[in-house]
Amino acid sequence: MYQSPARSLCSALSNLCCAPSSATSSTLLLRSPAPVKRALSPPAILASSAAVTAAPHYGCSAAVSSGAANSQAVYSMGNSTSRLYSALAKTLSTGAVSKHQEYLEQTDPDFLDPIDPKDLLEECQMVLQKRPARFQRDFVNLRTSFSRSHRPIRVMQWNILAQALGEGKDNFIQCPMEALRWEERKCLILEEILAYQPDILCLQEVDHYFDTFQPLLSRLGYQCTFFPKPWSPCLDVECNNGPDGCALFFLKDRFTLVNSTNIRLTAMKLKTNQVAIAQILKCNETGKLFCTAVTHLKARNGWERFRSAQGADLLENLKRITREAEVPLIVCGDFNAEPTEEVYKEFSNSSLNLNSAYKLLSADGLSEPPYTTWKIRPSGECRHTLDYIWYSQHALNVNAALSLLTEEQIGPNRLPSFTYPSDHLSLVCDFTFNEDPDRLL
Repeated sequence: MYQSPARSLCSALSNLCCAPSSATSSTLLLRSPAPVKRALSPPAILASSAAVTAAPHYGCSAAVSSGAANSQAVYSMGNSTSRLYSALAKTLSTGAVSKHQEYLEQTDPDFLDPIDPKDLLEECQMVLQKRPARFQRDFVNLRTSFSRSHRPIRVMQWNILAQALGEGKDNFIQCPMEALRWEERKCLILEEILAYQPDILCLQEVDHYFDTFQPLLSRLGYQCTFFPKPWSPCLDVECNNGPDGCALFFLKDRFTLVNSTNIRLTAMKLKTNQVAIAQILKCNETGKLFCTAVTHLKARNGWERFRSAQGADLLENLKRITREAEVPLIVCGDFNAEPTEEVYKEFSNSSLNLNSAYKLLSADGLSEPPYTTWKIRPSGECRHTLDYIWYSQHALNVNAALSLLTEEQIGPNRLPSFTYPSDHLSLVCDFTFNEDPDRLL
């Protein structure tokens, strides 16, 4: 059942336009982010936008279930920034993927104007004006002396927490349900992405791809690919928004797609519910080829051998795609595995000569961070390192990595929260090509 809770956009628009006045910060647009000050008033463009029109609205009502979507959404029209608000506002009320054809046709990136990240950020900050400001995270320079011949490639890895799972299955007992409302949590996710402006974005647990991430990120200049799980647990949740899966986005002005492969992972020669996307890209600045992959392995204790088999299958696929490491590789994912697990060792010892980028933040360069996810469930508190960015260490250099949130910033109720939208932290690294890649093979 592909459905999600309904919400009137008339009410949302009214709430935004009646907010008290204050200045809006745009510091998130810097490559090195600064703390956010929430906007307390809508941008001038919203106040000056007079023309509105009605659009179809989908939700969990009986009318929608019977195929008669009678509720109406109001959104602004006018110049490109007004149309940006229209695109963002329409995603506040999401509906069935199977019922989105009209919406998707309207948001075809070939027929919509591009949007400025600053404008989208301001719209997000308006929605989030009652939430605490996002926490400061700094980039740690990992190479003290080097010369580079091209702009770094920024890669972001993030399990964003599927909305259906956050509200219906994951049972974060210390997180108020109000903090999980999609209308605001979506804007926290977008704000995090806009803060770091990745050139390549790898996401897991994406269940709002068609109504939120594809229409908005495509207008920010990203080429978008989505591969859902065959039997997504989201579909067991009432009023879900369709299956969750992996999504890969890259900036079209920086890279050209050479080849894209969707991989359904196998274990013990059986197809599983876990997937991966692998794409060979050409860097437009250097002409160099490299491969980026995103995956999400099986969760839960007791499935260690299963994850190991999935990892081995993924590595075999990547060896074929990269021609045995002839093409440099970056693999992002929620592996659901601590560094002590066999699947981690498989990637560490692979013939692809991979290294984990976040190990470089440790004092000895050999230890993973103490956590990438931290939550409280009925079974107790869970703090684990499960998320990684692997890279071809013979062909790529890690110039910088984003520091993690501290325990104090995360707070006693852990994640997710009113401040942070997911139970997993985002990982962000800047890469450059090694000028002598064969030397370390």
